[in-house]
Amino acid sequence: MLETTREAILRRILAGKVDVAEAALLLGLSERQVWRLKARFLAGRTLAHGNRGRAPANRVDPALAARVVALAKERYAGINDSHLTELLASREGIQLSRPSVQRILRGAGLASPRRHRRAKYRARRERRAAAGMLVQFDGSPHHWFGRTRPRASLLGAIDDATGDVVGAIFREQEDAAGYFAVLGQLLEAHGVPLAAYTDKHSIFVGVPRRRESIEEELAGQRQPTQLGRAFAELDVELILAHSPQAKGRVERLWETFQDRLVAELRLAGITPDIAGANAFLPGYLERHNARFAVAAADPEPAWRPLPEGKTVESVCCFKYSRLVAADNTVRLDGQRLQLPPRSTHWSWAGQRVEVRQHLDGSWSVYAPGGHELARSAAPKTTPTLRAKPYARAPISGVQPLRRGANSPWRKGYTNWHPAAAARTLRATRGRSA
Repeated sequence: MLETTREAILRRILAGKVDVAEAALLLGLSERQVWRLKARFLAGRTLAHGNRGRAPANRVDPALAARVVALAKERYAGINDSHLTELLASREGIQLSRPSVQRILRGAGLASPRRHRRAKYRARRERRAAAGMLVQFDGSPHHWFGRTRPRASLLGAIDDATGDVVGAIFREQEDAAGYFAVLGQLLEAHGVPLAAYTDKHSIFVGVPRRRESIEEELAGQRQPTQLGRAFAELDVELILAHSPQAKGRVERLWETFQDRLVAELRLAGITPDIAGANAFLPGYLERHNARFAVAAADPEPAWRPLPEGKTVESVCCFKYSRLVAADNTVRLDGQRLQLPPRSTHWSWAGQRVEVRQHLDGSWSVYAPGGHELARSAAPKTTPTLRAKPYARAPISGVQPLRRGANSPWRKGYTNWHPAAAARTLRATRGRSA
């Protein structure tokens, strides 16, 4: 016991076997404290601390500790210690520190729901200096509404300098329309970033193994995806990550969301309803950013305004090149849109125009100069938007040229000869006459 050790050394001091300086070294105390202990020992007082046997003033009430354990087992089951501490303070009015909550839960035999694996060594990349210099985009398919519920995808964007989540949306699956919605939130709330950091998903960059189209062969380069085209219009540098760890900022965001957001959705009673979850997101993101965002090294943000002549709607949409049919109509997804007269004596037939499909399901037609020609009404139920291939659409109403069965064009090139082709053509015309 500590008191026994102190008594033995004090007796040696009184016997003259050790001095006060040596006793201070043996007891790990200052010489002043040793003199005080000696005076107490000579006065016949106990050497035990005065608080021995007293209840600590900051001790957690056993009834309160039992309530915390009950809440952790029932209502807040599966929530990590840090998040549980915040929920107890905001929802239950229980003000405890995280170490106190951990001590209570571990004493009750409740282990942490999170298992931490030993991470491999990776070099740290410093944050960008100012907000808006780099934004990381990514999606996370997960059981956001519970393990027994269908999976959904959460698409989001996080600023690299501050860790501020600048846009997020729930979708049934990771798609270009969802990323357009996230980009629209980012542009409206903050502006245009300098660079975007993404993975090599085919939504952002074309598949290299895909065969080049005729237009790509003539241009000598691959046509960009719809998202790639939008970033190019905004003059945003697109940086592709070679591994998930390279964009660790947004990957750690998904880890936090899969831990906290799932619990928040359950506590808010959000069922597997994408619209309800998206209505819940803005309030949650505001609390999340207030809790986890940090100040940038450079207080001057690097967000830029939209380029001249560009709007959020004109950038965050699907764009296709189409030929106008002979009846001055344009077709897309089985729908037909009539174009107004070009002028008194001129028609739009045979002209190439730009067709835009907007996120609300409506679509519009623009002339090469950027003038809007026609626009359809938005449907009551927004359809599922998917990026379509860049293949040129045929001119509606014009039948392709069909050749007969004996046409030389239907024969192979191996035994083809101009003279034989001419004889076959004359014979075919003779039979038809």
